[in-house]
Amino acid sequence: MRYFLDCEFNGFDGPLIAIALVPEGEGLGDFYAVLPCHRPLRWVAEHVMPKLGAPAQSRADVVAALAAYLAADAEPVLVADWPEDIAHAAGLLVFKGRRMVPHVRFDLINLPGFDTASMSAMPHNALADARALRTEVLTREALALGQVAA
Repeated sequence: MRYFLDCEFNGFDGPLIAIALVPEGEGLGDFYAVLPCHRPLRWVAEHVMPKLGAPAQSRADVVAALAAYLAADAEPVLVADWPEDIAHAAGLLVFKGRRMVPHVRFDLINLPGFDTASMSAMPHNALADARALRTEVLTREALALGQVAA
């Protein structure tokens, strides 16, 4: 199954603050986790931190929760529109030298005209942004197949 991925982090190349996965299909809930951010950059403090909406967990707890979430899927595909989201998600797949998820594939996509700041119900909230990404991708795919009126 495909899972639409979004992350919030403390500035470009900064530490991960939040990660969300939104599944393509029905039946499986969303995954959302927040990690501590001890010294947020000013922009992050103003635009990201107030929108987290969940308490921070330790990295070990987030790694374990992510592994448990993906465990039932033999070949999960994490879809993102930003390379840093993939880098942060991949970083959570290893803990203390142990690979936590046996198989994961990443799909970095280009979505001209898509902007989470204008399409998300709550920009800079990883879960809302991942939902917006899923909606955009599925809508574009349906349009390409002629299933949705433009």
